[in-house]
Amino acid sequence: MTPEAQAWRDRLDCSVRKIDDIFEETLHEAQEVLSPAGLEAWLAGADRVCQLGRGTELVLIFLEEIPELVRHSDEAIIPEVAALAAHLSEQAIGKAIKPFLATLPAVARRLDSAASLRGWLQLVERMAMEAKEGTEPLLQHAPYLFGQISLAGVENWIDYGIRVYRDHPHRLPDYFGLQSADAKAMLIKERSGTLFIDHERQLCLFELALWNMEIEFRPYSEAFDILRKPRPHLDRLGIHLPDVYEDLGTVAGIDRYRAAIAHMMAHKLWSKPYLADNYSTFQHLCIEVFEDARVEHLAMQQYPGLRRLWLALHPKPKSGACPEGWSSIRHKLAMLSYALLDLNHDYRDAGLLNYGARFRGRVEADPYDATLSTELGVQWLKENYEHDFRQPRIWFEDTEVSYRDDNRYLWLFLENVEDEGEFHSDHGTTDRGNEAEEENLLPPQHYPEWDYAVQSYRPDWVTVYEAIQPQGDAAAINRLLEKHRRLAKALRRIVDLLKPQQRRRIRAQEEGDELDLDALIRAAIDYRIGATPDTRIHQSHVKAGRDIAVLLLLDLSESIKETPPGADSSILQLSQEAVSLLATAVEALGDPFAIAGFSSNTRHEVRYLHFKGFNEPWGIDPKGRLAAMAAGHSTRMGAALRHAARYLQNRREEKKLLMLLTDGEPYDIDVQDPKYLRDDTRMAVNQLTGRGIITYCISLDPHADDYVADIFGRNNYTVIDRVERLPEKLPRLFMALTR
Repeated sequence: MTPEAQAWRDRLDCSVRKIDDIFEETLHEAQEVLSPAGLEAWLAGADRVCQLGRGTELVLIFLEEIPELVRHSDEAIIPEVAALAAHLSEQAIGKAIKPFLATLPAVARRLDSAASLRGWLQLVERMAMEAKEGTEPLLQHAPYLFGQISLAGVENWIDYGIRVYRDHPHRLPDYFGLQSADAKAMLIKERSGTLFIDHERQLCLFELALWNMEIEFRPYSEAFDILRKPRPHLDRLGIHLPDVYEDLGTVAGIDRYRAAIAHMMAHKLWSKPYLADNYSTFQHLCIEVFEDARVEHLAMQQYPGLRRLWLALHPKPKSGACPEGWSSIRHKLAMLSYALLDLNHDYRDAGLLNYGARFRGRVEADPYDATLSTELGVQWLKENYEHDFRQPRIWFEDTEVSYRDDNRYLWLFLENVEDEGEFHSDHGTTDRGNEAEEENLLPPQHYPEWDYAVQSYRPDWVTVYEAIQPQGDAAAINRLLEKHRRLAKALRRIVDLLKPQQRRRIRAQEEGDELDLDALIRAAIDYRIGATPDTRIHQSHVKAGRDIAVLLLLDLSESIKETPPGADSSILQLSQEAVSLLATAVEALGDPFAIAGFSSNTRHEVRYLHFKGFNEPWGIDPKGRLAAMAAGHSTRMGAALRHAARYLQNRREEKKLLMLLTDGEPYDIDVQDPKYLRDDTRMAVNQLTGRGIITYCISLDPHADDYVADIFGRNNYTVIDRVERLPEKLPRLFMALTR
């Protein structure tokens, strides 16, 4: 150690021997960044950490990391860091000091502001006071958190975790260690950029308007896939897209979604899978470039503006940028891809120009010829193959076309694999054979749930799986209707009174649908005789009938299998009878009417079954599904109501009614506090009211008066004490509600 370094070392009271091994080197680094006063603070801070008596490693980390920390903040923060380390020790969470000091430089680089870094120190101090069990895992994941969200987002994420788990300290490590579902959901919620969930309807309309097709969107999160990032792709389940897109240069996140959707829709319309086993890996890459260009050419023929959008997102590799010793195949194919997209490119490579001309000649002759891609791809590789293609180091710079998918849709593999996570497992022969069977599979939906204890929603807390109810014997429903023939006859008389009349004409209008000839003649006569004519010469027609859409939601929990006292049938059988009579009456009225049912098995599995759709007539298929109605599990009501609202809220009818038929209060086996699900259901009802949906509950629970008014409101429920009268009461109640 030099005399100068030794002099500085002597000022350090800490006697840890290992400091001598690293001190001179760290001193030189510190002198490059710190002033003499800063160096004094650096040594004083190291002494304070040393005095904590928690081992030699903390002092070494402090001495080594502080110079890098100051590069992105200021010298005044040094004593603040040492003081916070001492505070963590005083709070008996000494294990958190090491990750705190070790991750500070990475956090500082991300924040790049002394004020922001002090904000982080305040958050750590708050954690030590209010949620000490979660402090260590939080500090371990700090660099990752700041790689995903801003300081404000981290603050919101921490605030949620403290509020929700303050009274459950044993769960704090899971939340702040990013192990729990709501920790990940809240992290996604706080991410910046264009969120898919906020623009889903807009993107669905874009897809429908341009391509007249509705393919399911399947958003995925990139936040937690660190080792293997997923990429946009198209498969039999739909279009898979990131859940968030940041702006890229001048291209907004929403336009990145449009670019990716347009590209994958082009594949869906004009690409057919090639047999992958017939080509080598390099040939795959080359064929994909020409196929991407071919389908984009077809898309741009219909919508020329796509070229400008795609060019803004396509990288432009510089010729010769790939250094020696690297595999250049991706680099050369990226240049070719750009040249095929940009007709005004400035590349001068003879081979590239040759294949650009050959490609344009082929697509102008017949752009629907799928052999174009395989023939040109194989020929390009044959003429341009170089031995360095097989180099282990691959040049990726300016080769990633962010709006394009991973092209798994293009390949059909004869050999299936055991690992379903493999790239090509979705395209095996067996999988494609089952494609028709899986057309009715619907992706799960995630919904928030209200936690009254913390007065906040748990984001994406409940998972709803929906499906079409399997068919049963439709004749069984016809027998039930025959059993209640007299009641059905009485209902028909009521229906005749409620049936909508023809359109009513309104005359003497300044503006209207058409001219009123009688008024027009009178006005002409007045004009001829010199009198002031009446200008109200139009007439309009208004619909004199009903304008209402109704969704009947059935509670299919285990308890409806029971037979109530005084009844000859179970609640399930009585519900089948009542729904059959109601559906028959509504069919005669002509109101849009849907039937669905739900049950739950914890928040991870809420089942939502479709019995009849709005546009489906009351016939053999809905009757067959109703005949096969079964019951099981519990009653997580709020999630079912939120999901049912998806089908009602976009209806064009003026009035939207959601009728809930249930035999009890909200309940599920993973919830101990009965007030929790009651409050969540009440919040769901309020949400539906805000969307213009009226929610009305028909309860078969004799004790419902204790809670039902708090959930649905004083005027939005009926309790049917004598369950055996349900077949009679339900249709009459519907008539009264919609009169």
